[in-house]
Amino acid sequence: MSSMSPLIIALDYPSLDAALCMADQLDPARCRVKVGKELFTRSGPDVIEALHGRGFEVFLDLKFHDIPHTVAGAVQAAAEQGVWMVNVHASGGRRMMEAARERLDRQSLSTHLIAVTVLTSMSEGDLADVGLSGSPAEQVSRLASLAKDSGMDGVVCSAQEARGLRDLCGEDFLKVTPGIRPASALADDQRRVLTPGDAMSAGSTHLVVGRPVTQAADPMAALASIESELSG
Repeated sequence: MSSMSPLIIALDYPSLDAALCMADQLDPARCRVKVGKELFTRSGPDVIEALHGRGFEVFLDLKFHDIPHTVAGAVQAAAEQGVWMVNVHASGGRRMMEAARERLDRQSLSTHLIAVTVLTSMSEGDLADVGLSGSPAEQVSRLASLAKDSGMDGVVCSAQEARGLRDLCGEDFLKVTPGIRPASALADDQRRVLTPGDAMSAGSTHLVVGRPVTQAADPMAALASIESELSG
């Protein structure tokens, strides 16, 4: 089943059973789902197969960052499992991203390939700690330009940077935005956050939402509330 919704629900669970319990409360026609490092490390390809069996398109969020040949092979392996989207770290550089792009194209695999710019948990001070000067927005713009030049379909970025990236990289360049919180939700550990409506207005193309849906008493009601915010 293919969803036209911009919403991606983060299944950040430590077990296959817990992730599928949440998936069974969601409608694959109204959202996609994200599988991250902990869930995939514990459950492996079984979680991808189970979610596909329930009709969901899957964003495999493993943020590959390694030598070009290794990343190209990992991206191919993910795409051959039929995932809708997979990501790498833009800080891995041009040759790494180009190798991943070339591998997907050579194998005629249509999985969306995007790059992580700056994690939404990171502040300017965090960047300084790892030897990077300037603001997160400046680093995001630098890495997004590199990602586009290297053949990526888009980037992961904060909604606060989405408007600038729309101008820099174009409307069709995907801007996948974590750290989305409805107006009534807390920011939790994400530093650079916006509401769903503000994020889409700023230029985000896809919104990753976790706890505001997955920790809600009624996840589909919480998802419907976000949909209302987006259409309002």
